[in-house]
Amino acid sequence: MAATVDDAIARYLDHLTVERGSAANTIASYTRDLRRYEVFLTGRGITSMSAVTEADVRDFLVALRRGDPDSGVRGLADSSVARTLVAARGFHKFCAAEGMTETDVAHAVSPPKPARRLPKALPVDDVVKILDAAGIGDGPRSLRDRALVELLYSCGARISEVTSLDIDDLDLEHRAVVLRGKGGKERIVPVGGPAIDAVNAYLVRGRPALIKKFTPAVFLNVRGGRLSRQSAWQVLVDAAERAGVDKEVSPHTLRHSFATHLLDGGADVRVVQELLGHSSVTTTQVYTLVTVNTMREVYATAHPRAR
Repeated sequence: MAATVDDAIARYLDHLTVERGSAANTIASYTRDLRRYEVFLTGRGITSMSAVTEADVRDFLVALRRGDPDSGVRGLADSSVARTLVAARGFHKFCAAEGMTETDVAHAVSPPKPARRLPKALPVDDVVKILDAAGIGDGPRSLRDRALVELLYSCGARISEVTSLDIDDLDLEHRAVVLRGKGGKERIVPVGGPAIDAVNAYLVRGRPALIKKFTPAVFLNVRGGRLSRQSAWQVLVDAAERAGVDKEVSPHTLRHSFATHLLDGGADVRVVQELLGHSSVTTTQVYTLVTVNTMREVYATAHPRAR
């Protein structure tokens, strides 16, 4: 007797839990996605795994994206659809390997390509306002906050790269810093004069007042421990509010702005790639689209024969 969809899902989830040792969050996510898939198949009158076809898998993805307007159910974002497909493909691959189906009907089904979203860079004037508003005053926390935000923009660093900095990662004499990116990959990035001044001021007058016991961490919280990503994020958000910048601002906004401003200034895209720590120049090239769009806007408003 052919396996039912319900039994097959139960066996696959048990496989993930017992044999693969998947995390609880992963199991919960797969359970949610596969039960949604089961409801879809049941609605088509399909209860046996042998009856599922590649067309059913593809139609399931379409249904996820479309939603159910009559019931007020909104369609899922492409990223969520892609995540659900990962669960469905893993499920069907398992079923084929276990002999519950003759073939893997989901093997040739690809996730939807996400829409290309251009990073939102801030104008230079807005960045300067944020930098000026960060760490107003001369107290230890103010000195820390100014150094943190200056370093984020000066290096185009990810928030995790800055909060994980240790003292030995700083080479202030040669105006450089060692950043550890994704996968622990290290890169050396130059640091601008204002950021060097801010970091020096913090190390001399701010950090000694925050430190409680020995720690190699550069940026400390009020308890003397390493500053968390969440706290560092809040430092930037607070600075943007004080500066009166009403656009959405995050650490990645400064990273986008760093890259865009360099390219606007004539920097080579491969140099920017190295500074950002991108493994592929293709990832960096999205920033060139930002500058092209900016040029189009300037041309459209400034050239007498643009229209």
